[in-house]
This record gives sequence, C-alpha cells and structure tokens, in this order.
Amino acid sequence: MASTPSPVPDLQRKRLPTLFEVLSRRTLAPVDLFSFYIYMRDQQRSVDYLDFWLDVSQHMSLCRHYVRELRRSVLVDTPELEKAASKRSSQILEGYADPTGVAGPSNEKAMRDESISQALRNEQTRHPGAHSHSNSHSSDHSGGSGSRRKRRSTGATANSPNRSPGHSPAHLESSTSPGNVSSSPQHTVTRQDIRASAEKILYTYLLPGSEREIIIPQGILDSIQEAIEERGRDDPEVFDAAKDYVFQAMERDAFPGFLRAKALGNLVPPSMMLRLIVGLLALFGGLWTGFILIFLDYSRATRCWLILPFTLGIYFLATHQYMLDPILALVGSSEYTFFSFARVKESFVRQLLIKRSWMVFFAVAVIDAALCCLFILVPGKRL
Repeated sequence: MASTPSPVPDLQRKRLPTLFEVLSRRTLAPVDLFSFYIYMRDQQRSVDYLDFWLDVSQHMSLCRHYVRELRRSVLVDTPELEKAASKRSSQILEGYADPTGVAGPSNEKAMRDESISQALRNEQTRHPGAHSHSNSHSSDHSGGSGSRRKRRSTGATANSPNRSPGHSPAHLESSTSPGNVSSSPQHTVTRQDIRASAEKILYTYLLPGSEREIIIPQGILDSIQEAIEERGRDDPEVFDAAKDYVFQAMERDAFPGFLRAKALGNLVPPSMMLRLIVGLLALFGGLWTGFILIFLDYSRATRCWLILPFTLGIYFLATHQYMLDPILALVGSSEYTFFSFARVKESFVRQLLIKRSWMVFFAVAVIDAALCCLFILVPGKRL
C-alpha cells in the first residue's frame, strides 16, 4: 500500500501560522505540533482536548484507508457484470489523497468526510451481519454502570490497531520529522478496527466519568453516543460536531497564548520564575551595595562595580517581563521545557524574535545606564 504523502512545511510563510497549519504539521519549531502538545500539557493543562483531536484524525485516516482497501477488493472480487456498479460506489475516494483533510474544518474537508462516511454507511448496509455483534454490545453497554463503561473503554482501547496512550511528545517529535509523517497503517485495516477506534474515542474522552473526559455540549455528546451505541455507526462524520467544537475551543482559548509564548517569546514559566528571582536578588544587591558605597564615600571608580549587579538584575527582569531571552534568540534557540532547548526553524518566527531581542537590549541598556549613572556619579558623603 502506498503511503500518504507527508505534509510539507511552508518555508516561505511571511506571517504567524494558524492552528489549522499547526495541526496539519505544516509548521516548524518552535510553532510545530510537538511544541503545541507540550504547551497544552505543561501550561494550558488541557492536553486531553488535543489528544481527542489527534485520535479523531487518526480515526479518519483509518476510515480512509479502509474504504480504499474496500474499493480495491470490490474491483478484484466482483464479477464482471457487477463491476460498473461497484466502481460507482467506490469512486467517491478516487481523488482523496490530500493529508490536510485531518487538520481542520473546511468546506473541501467536509465534503471528503461526508464521502467517506457515506461509503462506510453503504458498506454497513450491504453487510449488516458483520456489525450485529458489536451493535448488541453497544446496546448492552448503554444501559450499564460507569464501571462497565470503563471496562469497555479498556477493551476497546486494547483492540484498537493504532492504540497509543495519549500522544507522547517523543512520538509526536518523531512522527513530525521530515520523511516520517505517514497516515498509512502498517497492516490491513478491518471494519472491526474502525469500530474499536470509534468506541475508544467515545469511552476515553466523551462519556461522563471516562478516563480523560473532555467537556463538550450535552447535545453533541448525546448525538455521538446515540450514533455509536444505538445506530451502530463508526464513520468519521459521527465526530464532526465534537471535532469542530474542540478545534474552535483550542483556537479561542489556547492558541493565542501558544503564539505569544513561542512566536513572541522563547522561555517557559519555570525559567521565567527563576529569572525573576535572580533578577530581583541582583537588583536588590546592587541597590544595597550602591547606597553603602555612597554613604561610605567610596570613589566613583570603585562604584563602577555596581554596573555588574545592575546589568544582571535588569537583564533578568526584562527577560521575565518580555518572556524572551535576547541572547537565546540571537543564537536561534528556544526553550520548550525547563532548560531544554530547540533550534528555531520557522524563518518568520526567528526574524520576529530577533527584532524583539534588539528591543529588549535597548530597554535594558537605557534602564541600566540610568541606574549606573545615578549611583556612580552622585557625590558621596560619609555618615
């Protein structure tokens, strides 16, 4: 099976990326999917929403490959007189090869999702016996207790072909590396795999009391639960409303902060707190030493040593205020976890960080010069 082409990052982008582009893996560090995952995990504390999005995208990929395999098998196994009708039912995926369909809401993507969902529903109608067992389980499950839901969630997760306990940053980093991105599964996808994937999403993220429950409107939850448990559906269109809701929630609540932290700055909160503490201590030490030197009437040459604590204090306080270390920015690095650094590969972001770095340097120089001149040039008087 030919693998789906990898999304290619836009190296000529002259603007900040959108959430659609980040989720499509069209961006580079520090505004790539790997960095966004770490931000959602460590700062936003809502990584379950992103994991839900990624799992729904993975489910979409499974459905796409299943219908493609179904189309091939129909053309191979169907007698000659029936091939024309079979071709008509399978041609809906003839042009479906764009990997961006997993990334965000759009008219083109919605049309393709509907095509795949229609193909899966048609196939389910032609072969209803293949789903009777799973549907009866779903009906029993819908009337069960919360503990039975959790056990069913565990079972569905264990049977899922693409099971991953969340999406670890290491896995995302390797999967988003050039040449490694592929939405093609490493084995033949069966309808049971698709069913298990849909149930895993429902029982892991959506039902009340589930392992990694996310908050979505009750109407959306009820429609998804009814479609999967009562009507036996597992096509990707089932999750469209929830997926769009989660996308809009991340775009509204998390993504602006992510851009401020990664495109306008290069530090993480623990590092900023450390710099605030060091900066305050250095500034307090400089002020304390400066007053001592003034009131003990030390020479101006001796008081020039005040340049060191004042410069360090103001520099660290400025890096905390702007969430930006100018030296790191000029060497092309960004902090993604505490004292862990990565190269800035997104050209527009790097240019933006360099411009802001010079602005920070200018502010530090002005404030530092004012303090140093005040404490060095003022006449001394021994008390």
